[in-house]
Amino acid sequence: MTEKQKRFADEYLIDLNGTRAYKVAYPSVKKDQVAATNAGRLLRNAEVKTYIDEQLEKIHNEKTADAQEVLEYLTAVMRNEQTEEVVVVEGTGDGCSEARTMEKDTSIKDRVKAAELLGKRYSLFTDKMELDADMALDITIDYGEGDGA
Repeated sequence: MTEKQKRFADEYLIDLNGTRAYKVAYPSVKKDQVAATNAGRLLRNAEVKTYIDEQLEKIHNEKTADAQEVLEYLTAVMRNEQTEEVVVVEGTGDGCSEARTMEKDTSIKDRVKAAELLGKRYSLFTDKMELDADMALDITIDYGEGDGA
């Protein structure tokens, strides 16, 4: 991949705008139509596409919580292992007050919500019952008298 192609790909990763990225990497191109066409061509280039896909995967892995991280966080909240910082205003006398921050335990409401989400994940709360049974089914139709049957 050339240096300009890499510059294009890096610029493209900023906002996924191919036209803008092309004009930054190739400043001599002034027309949007030409930049858009060439950007599309570059985005189909195997090396550029692979590079962009690798960078997007890195960004995704660094910025996005995976399922394990979410479950660990919910468990920590449920077990009251998480605290949050809150601002508290206290009166100091003569109509004056002072603000300070303090650590606060997780509320019962938040702990219950975390437990609920974990319970849903593990199907602990279900109204449906699964039944697996082997049985014979006999259907008898009684036509009664006078039907001519």
